[in-house]
Amino acid sequence: MTNKPVKSWTEVQAKSSWTMFKVMSEFVEGFDRMEEIGPCISIYGSARTKVEDKYYKMGVKVAERLVEEGYGIITGGGPGIMEAGNRGAQNAGGKSVGLNIDLPFEQFSNQYIDHDKNIMFNYFFARKVMFVKYAQAFVLLPGGFGTMDELFETLTLVQTKKIDRVPIILMGKEFWGGMLDWIKSTMSEKYKTISTQDLELIHLTDDVDQVANIIIDFYANSSLRPNF
Repeated sequence: MTNKPVKSWTEVQAKSSWTMFKVMSEFVEGFDRMEEIGPCISIYGSARTKVEDKYYKMGVKVAERLVEEGYGIITGGGPGIMEAGNRGAQNAGGKSVGLNIDLPFEQFSNQYIDHDKNIMFNYFFARKVMFVKYAQAFVLLPGGFGTMDELFETLTLVQTKKIDRVPIILMGKEFWGGMLDWIKSTMSEKYKTISTQDLELIHLTDDVDQVANIIIDFYANSSLRPNF
């Protein structure tokens, strides 16, 4: 007996058509709500980071400092570093945005998101567009695969000029240092798969004030606007 597919190709096509409209609705809602918020900084990092961890505390402090400079804070809306970013924004009286997504583990809305700025997504790619389009800079603390994905996608978009150049700042020298050494020695110098100029896209610091100064200096000669 020959096994038949559970669904016919026609049924799959019909479902795909409805998926297109669901995707469009996420973009429309995201654009409409994010346009009203104003200039923000996206903060990325692990959902698994505990409140007592030094990087959680660093996330709170850097968010507070960036709010002092007039920026809102965008995070993925969940626990860990995301919570730290939203907590810092709320502590400093700034706009606290959460771009949430329904996941089987690790993800729930943290309590420090502004009630009118908690935006839910079903699709990772739609959510990632909002992170990139409306961020005037990116601050990344230690994280897992998701954080790495966000880092390298942003670097690729800037490198290929699909978005304007913006500050990309890594916090956590002991976490990121080995990776940056490998990028320089292996990718840039040995195999030449990236240029030496590409290395200039990344800043590394553990100093909250230096993060703020990098962004201040950059926008002394650039205007604040959506990235595309």
